[in-house]
Amino acid sequence: MSDIQACAEIVQKSDPDRFAAVMAAPVWMREKLFPLHAFAIEVARAPWATQEPMIAEMRVQWWRDALAEIAEGKSARRHEVVSPLAEVLNPDVAKMLDGFVEVRRWDIYKEPFDDEAHLQDYLKQSSGFLYRAICLSLDVDDSASVEFGYAVGLANFLIAVPELEARGRIPLLDGRSEGIKALAKTGLDALQLVKQQSLPKTVRSAFLPGWQAESILKKAVAQPELVALGALNDSEAAKKMRLIWKTFSGRI
Repeated sequence: MSDIQACAEIVQKSDPDRFAAVMAAPVWMREKLFPLHAFAIEVARAPWATQEPMIAEMRVQWWRDALAEIAEGKSARRHEVVSPLAEVLNPDVAKMLDGFVEVRRWDIYKEPFDDEAHLQDYLKQSSGFLYRAICLSLDVDDSASVEFGYAVGLANFLIAVPELEARGRIPLLDGRSEGIKALAKTGLDALQLVKQQSLPKTVRSAFLPGWQAESILKKAVAQPELVALGALNDSEAAKKMRLIWKTFSGRI
């Protein structure tokens, strides 16, 4: 099995919606998209693989060390994700993604975010930096990538609220309807900024994995109680229809 195929299988097994979106992108882009999304999935898993903070810290540090090897121009460690990732990233992007990994240390512990700004920084450094890395790896303008990634990350974060709470975390500083609405609106505002820009076709294809963000955020604004119920997702049929429409229309 090739490394690209291994990365594709990681994405398919862990996030079928994301896999479908990457498969909707042009074939030539997939050899870059799959390693980056597989990397994101593996890093997101690292803090949750154990209940021992010390071991979780070591797992997160492993990915930081792998990125450091790429950033320093060393031979990357042999790994089904790291090896193809080393072919995708240049040293500067590898350095930037260190922030993507380091911010996941919040997931290891049970302390809440310091304030809303802390939560927003967490989302920008995680999901935002991922989309920035994707754009830079495709050699296209990344001016909209962090804002887009923030919106996508926030939508996914709101979906994850019930599970985070079940694991003893405090994801929302203000879980009232008003607080959820205000938070979701920051994501919609970010998407609006992206929509106002003239984005090349390549960027629009790279943004396909975030095709559900707007629908999720609008639901959170209209019916914030759906967050606690874990009911923000659309039906499978609705998701497929929206992906098809966004793929062929080029809309964000």
